[in-house]
Amino acid sequence: KAIKTAKVVGFADMGMEAIYEFDVVDMPVTVAVDAGGTSAHITGPAEWQKKIATGEFKNIGVVAA
Repeated sequence: KAIKTAKVVGFADMGMEAIYEFDVVDMPVTVAVDAGGTSAHITGPAEWQKKIATGEFKNIGVVAA
């Protein structure tokens, strides 16, 4: 529903594997790779593993909602 138009901009002969340009409206997205190629799927878990390993969260209580 969010894709209003789609246009092939490269490799049209490849069918669904072609490169498309989409006009998208009201579609939330999450960017997982920054402009330098760093993936949040790699850096995120690594960062949390370090925090957990240091015991940073040992004194944080868990409250049931």
